[in-house]
Amino acid sequence: MEDLKRMPIKVGQLTVRDPDGLTHVFKGDDAGPVAAIGIHDRRLLRRMLVVPDLYLGEAYMDGTLTVEDGTLYDVLDFFAANLMPRVHDSKAVVLPASFHNNVVGKAQSNVAFHYDLDRKLFALFLDKDLQYSCAYFTDPGISLEQAQLNKQKRLGAKLLLKPGMRVLDIGSGFGGLALRLAQAHDVEVVGLTLSEEQLGVSRQRAKDLGLDKRVTFKLLDYREEASRFDRIVSVGMFEHVGQSHFDEFFQKISSLLTADGVSVVHTIGRMAPPGLTSPWLIKYIFPGGYAPSISETVAAVERAGLWITDIEILRLHYAETLKHWHERFQANRAEAAAMYDERFCRMWEYYLVLCEIGYRRLNWMNFQTQMAKSVDAVPKTRDYLHTWNTAK
Repeated sequence: MEDLKRMPIKVGQLTVRDPDGLTHVFKGDDAGPVAAIGIHDRRLLRRMLVVPDLYLGEAYMDGTLTVEDGTLYDVLDFFAANLMPRVHDSKAVVLPASFHNNVVGKAQSNVAFHYDLDRKLFALFLDKDLQYSCAYFTDPGISLEQAQLNKQKRLGAKLLLKPGMRVLDIGSGFGGLALRLAQAHDVEVVGLTLSEEQLGVSRQRAKDLGLDKRVTFKLLDYREEASRFDRIVSVGMFEHVGQSHFDEFFQKISSLLTADGVSVVHTIGRMAPPGLTSPWLIKYIFPGGYAPSISETVAAVERAGLWITDIEILRLHYAETLKHWHERFQANRAEAAAMYDERFCRMWEYYLVLCEIGYRRLNWMNFQTQMAKSVDAVPKTRDYLHTWNTAK
């Protein structure tokens, strides 16, 4: 505890009850989050100084750290403001390259670790279309369903779709985007996923909507796709590619696009130089995950010989999305516990809250990169985006 007391506390207040029942107060100079926790394992006191994100998450999951006043959000907000930034310092923790090893085959096992969880779990907190990625909030008061529809409409506008085009959706999730593009723009879509659970749900949805002739879903690594496409979209998948595979990813997009083709890649990222992903998230939620910086993403696009025709930064949109997800998960927590167990529920809570804090307090963001094979594939001005929200 003495080591903790030497840490500089800038904002907020955290009261800690240690394993001996003694109370310690850590208070900053400015207003901020206020919370109290109980620590029931002496080893945690020192571990909190080494990798606070990893060991705080494990302790919360195991019940060796309990929230006694305030909320888990308040606790993580306090640590994010005062201690967690060290986790995102590339000199603080060095993870083996194997953590980002997403070669063909290994990528599927990494995806299955998270995305092959029961579809019923995702239905507890996602919107009705099962969109498991950042929504687009034109107003903080709109519903999650509307915000997810906004995202799909905006992506459709950026893809400059015309009837009859062939579209590839890399990382097609539960199929919502592919199905909407086919319905709204009269295009043919091939969706690729590495999750058998998502594949089954997507195919059934296509069949139920009578779109199974125009929308095809495949269990296939994007590197094994061989057809050519007029448009390529990828939402929430690039953060699973891994730093060492960036060149491979964009070179494959280039090879799959027609000469006048356009692609839009939507990804989690960071507003900082290349660094590290949360070690807790890698261990428990997204093995192989890596949030890219814009600088390394742009460099890989340039090496692939693609034109970057537009980049849009989405800062707090995912924070709002995660807030909705967390509220819905809490409202359905009993059902999640019945499917899994209490430890799983604490893990999922920590995941959703940690990520929201990452967007509000740390350096996390999302960005969308529009790319083309030729210089004139996209209009010279962005006027075509002005009416995206009035599209079908």
